[in-house]
Amino acid sequence: MIELARQAGYKGELHLSTLSNVTHPAALEIAKKMGASRIVVPRELNLDEVKMMSEACPKGLDLEIFVHGALCNCISGRCYWSSFLGGKSGLRGRCVQPCRRLYRQGKADPQRLFSCMDLSLDVLTKPLLSLPGVNAWKVEGRKKGPHYVYYTISAYRMLRDNPNDAQAKKTAQELLDMALGRPSSHSLFLPQRPFMPIQPGGETSSGRLIGQIKRDGQKLYFETREALFPGDLVRVGYEDQPGHRTLSVRRRIPKRGRFDLPVRKQEKSGYLPSRTKVFLVDRREPELTKAIRDLEARLAANEAPASPESSFEPTRPKPFKPFRTKSHDVNLFRESPTGRIFGRQALWLDHKTLQSVPRASKGRTQWWLPPVIWPDEEKHIRSLIRDAVRNGANEFVCNAPWQVAFFTDRKNMTLIAGPYCNASNHYALDQLRKLGFSSAYAAPELPAEDALALAHGSPLPLGFVLKGLWPFGISRFLAEEVRLEDPIRSPMNEVCWVKKIGQNNWIFPGWEVDLSSERRALEKAGYKFFLSIRERWPKGFPRATRTSRFNWDLKLL
Repeated sequence: MIELARQAGYKGELHLSTLSNVTHPAALEIAKKMGASRIVVPRELNLDEVKMMSEACPKGLDLEIFVHGALCNCISGRCYWSSFLGGKSGLRGRCVQPCRRLYRQGKADPQRLFSCMDLSLDVLTKPLLSLPGVNAWKVEGRKKGPHYVYYTISAYRMLRDNPNDAQAKKTAQELLDMALGRPSSHSLFLPQRPFMPIQPGGETSSGRLIGQIKRDGQKLYFETREALFPGDLVRVGYEDQPGHRTLSVRRRIPKRGRFDLPVRKQEKSGYLPSRTKVFLVDRREPELTKAIRDLEARLAANEAPASPESSFEPTRPKPFKPFRTKSHDVNLFRESPTGRIFGRQALWLDHKTLQSVPRASKGRTQWWLPPVIWPDEEKHIRSLIRDAVRNGANEFVCNAPWQVAFFTDRKNMTLIAGPYCNASNHYALDQLRKLGFSSAYAAPELPAEDALALAHGSPLPLGFVLKGLWPFGISRFLAEEVRLEDPIRSPMNEVCWVKKIGQNNWIFPGWEVDLSSERRALEKAGYKFFLSIRERWPKGFPRATRTSRFNWDLKLL
């Protein structure tokens, strides 16, 4: 998108979002070379890591830090959960939040094993004011109403402008309590006092409790604990409860007044259990309503400037010159395989795999870097790469574009952009080419139409994830209640399991992706290499008889 904006003559700032997975100081210089002027850093970073990022910020590049709002379970740019279970991609802003559902492990009652509380740095924002390069605070507000926006922004403006005023801090926290958000925490922000933002026994829905459902014959109602105004929104129950819905208040209802629930035709009178909780999730107090009307009047008084039809035609990157070689297979392992394999061997890079491969075979092995590398892992990763190169390794797969920063001698290296780079169009592929990649894997969540079109005229030779265990997502959070490598079931009886690798938790579905039947179509389109992910299954785990075609047969949203 940066390339398209430049082609169109855009002169303003260009930001890289959290989906770019910029988790490391080494990424900053690469981001600047790509044309970015600001980076939105992930919500999983702690204060020390933010400091490392800010101190490494090159001139002309600044940082934007999340201070408040929803926390995703998975790391930005590393979540395919919603895409996997319904064809609505979180990478395209269409997430249906499957992590917030109830999950069950073993014989325990279903709990919200993956649903995060909100982030609220509130009084902890003071250190951010003195960090070089941190030039913006970000409040997550997707699908939030004016009430939430007003109270949250007012609170953080107060904290920004009065960092040493105790009364201002107290007032700001009171404002945040009035904003009708989810229960919140400081999450991992304080490295000396990290807080796990997943509390499976609690609730993580937004809003303030204002009543419980009662029954009057065939009618359902609740008595409100506070006055309600026209335009207020109330939520009945939780999203995974029968009868859940959000209702708009039509008339003013005084404190302890009665609110009758309309019964929809398709529902019987007993569809909603008594004592179901009711929450106020957005509010239209008279003062806020007047302020909104005033703003609308001012906007209406200003005539919108004419917007001429655009004549911009983007210049597509030049396609690479196809080479007449047969396609080949790549097999990716976490441990060195025993016995012969069909195709090329690839290994995740760590000390164990490096030591297990004979020196003569290191140059014939493809070495994969992790999809997420945190700031305190830089020394370790650089050491692994140095040892691998010293022993003959020369082909590496980077699973974030910025990981090229780990390679100073790129002329003598073969660098491949891995599938976690999420490349899904020719412009992204061309940026990867300019960074020094010689080939790339296409984003594995693409539907057939997009995947086949991507290979036509690609500026780089392309590979495809053909089969194996592809994760729902990768997370830095894991509730204490979750047992590793044990089956976890969703309300729809979908099975998943969690494996801890380094600092991250990989959440795998209980089935594999398998698009082997589409290989000929992919080869015809121009794909040159095909990946099979040989992830080890947990011992005793119930293996599914079915496989998944991911989004191949869908129209990805």
